[in-house]
Amino acid sequence: MLDIHRALNNDRLMRALTGLNRKAFDELLVAFAAALQTAKLAKPRQRAPGGGKKAQLSSDQEKLFYILFYFKCYPTCDVAGFLFDFDRFQANRWMHHLQAILEAALGQKMTLPERKLETIEQFLVRYPEVKEVMIDGTERPIARPKDRAKQKLTYSGKKKRNTRKHLGVVDETKRVIGLSQAREGKVHDKRLLDEETLVEGIPDEIPIQVDLGFQGLQNEFVDIEIPHKKPKGKELSELQKQQNRERSSRRVRCENAFAGVKRYRAVSEVYRNRVTDFDDRLMLTACGLWNFYLMVA
Repeated sequence: MLDIHRALNNDRLMRALTGLNRKAFDELLVAFAAALQTAKLAKPRQRAPGGGKKAQLSSDQEKLFYILFYFKCYPTCDVAGFLFDFDRFQANRWMHHLQAILEAALGQKMTLPERKLETIEQFLVRYPEVKEVMIDGTERPIARPKDRAKQKLTYSGKKKRNTRKHLGVVDETKRVIGLSQAREGKVHDKRLLDEETLVEGIPDEIPIQVDLGFQGLQNEFVDIEIPHKKPKGKELSELQKQQNRERSSRRVRCENAFAGVKRYRAVSEVYRNRVTDFDDRLMLTACGLWNFYLMVA
């Protein structure tokens, strides 16, 4: 099997293979081991402890390394099986099993973004320190569907290819605090926001930065800051241009956050898995890993 101890003793290799340094890896390992134990206790045993074939990933450390390696490098199951010395079917089973464990561990660390922000009370309990938020959409490419109707539904006019889309809510520290469910790339950002519960629970005193893709949102909420749109046949004033530059310099933190999340190739490269909505679980976990990285950095 791949010698993971060489990577564990080299922070540069650790960041290249897992996205975390050794200190962050060891801190996450505690919660990961606890989540593994909880999962074992929840599932009834078929054999006495120690019975059956010995797992190739025998230690909690190896299991965490494997799933982080999958997220960071996004190998095919053939490649992952070759590197870790088991067949491609077992590589796939380990990936699905350990992704759920990693998500649970990040939940224990309180780094997973909320899927809905329904009430102000909920927001203040979870994020009392937040002073400003930015909302934007992010897309990841998918294989072109064979079905013509699905092709039209997933085709993104912005990216000029078939995609799946999320809306993210990011705070001033570049932490992803809210994440919508994955939707087809054709769905407009504003429509997706209207169908999700992401802004209703944000207090009025917290400004919300959005781009012109959310035009009309400023008529629904008083705390929305949106760029000035150039009038047809006219020009923006110098004051409006300056305000647009200032808002853009603050809103770019949302793009920085998405760039950080997409260091994990499992959420940036063409999606290969056939399990329905598994890309949504991958994105949620990757956002949790990015938030964890910010917390321990």
